[in-house]
Amino acid sequence: MLAGARNDGAASLRPTASSGVLVAPGGGAYNGGTDARLRSAGKPGAPLEPSRPTMTLPDDARAILPEGLLPKGLRPDEVLPKVRAIIHEAALLALPFFRQGERTTARVWNKSGGSPVTEADVTVDAFLKVRLSELLPGAAWLSEETRDDPVRLAHDLVWIVDPIDGTRAFLSGDPDWSIAVALLAHGEPVLGHVAAPVTATLYEAVAGQGATKDGVPIRVSAQAGVAGARVTGPKPMADRIERRLGLGETPGALVRLPRIPSLALRLVRVAEGLVDVGLVSSDARDWDLAGADLILREAGGSVVGLDGRPPVYNRREPIHGELIAVPGALRAEVLAGLG
Repeated sequence: MLAGARNDGAASLRPTASSGVLVAPGGGAYNGGTDARLRSAGKPGAPLEPSRPTMTLPDDARAILPEGLLPKGLRPDEVLPKVRAIIHEAALLALPFFRQGERTTARVWNKSGGSPVTEADVTVDAFLKVRLSELLPGAAWLSEETRDDPVRLAHDLVWIVDPIDGTRAFLSGDPDWSIAVALLAHGEPVLGHVAAPVTATLYEAVAGQGATKDGVPIRVSAQAGVAGARVTGPKPMADRIERRLGLGETPGALVRLPRIPSLALRLVRVAEGLVDVGLVSSDARDWDLAGADLILREAGGSVVGLDGRPPVYNRREPIHGELIAVPGALRAEVLAGLG
């Protein structure tokens, strides 16, 4: 669970100039703990203390993060808890700008393509770039809010980050936004994190070691067929599935869930079994997908394009076509409905 997730409107989560400690609502402080969940000591002004660790890199972590790719003195098994701590701090930086059910207090600009970017996006992006780059100085960087540097194409390690995934939700007071972080090694996600600060939830995965939500293992649903499956995503894609599979006027039609604005959250909700089919329209980017993709894979599902192939990350143009996020048992039928 993420610390300090409650946002009561007036509190500030700014780092102090002297210590870098973040002040949480009610006067609590986040002290950079490294565990998957944090708890408050229960008194105003008391620190948010780390709970018992719930997930670590495996004993064979060197196969996932070879020491030759890490800075001197940093062991592979030290990376995950440090990334957790950084994401906790990033969540605390974002929350003061969010007002549930109301418009954000953050300044808002429009990018050249017309999509919005907020002060929170920029603040969290800058923070994550500094802290994650300090952790792994040899890793390249790709994020939604940083100018792309093609030098990343030649790097073995690459951070892929969306500081606020679901910016429109964030600025309008919808809680379904997230912070998404992935680490690629040789082009494949090896660490994936999706934090939902409003609900104090942290999804994680390590390649080959399963996926967790707040430290508890998660798995995709056992839904065996598309008829009656719970689906979220673009309505035109769901309409195509029903039309091509002949489900539209039958009791077995898709169960339409509200669209989840954060793509990362859409994928991890499939990973935890709350959604059976997550649909993604074309133009999704690496930063929307990479961390949640690994979490879904490790939970027994997959993200694939309409050709049945998984996304390829860290290409020159990090853009993807239509995608589906599904348990393995539903993949062929959903693809047939969209083909």
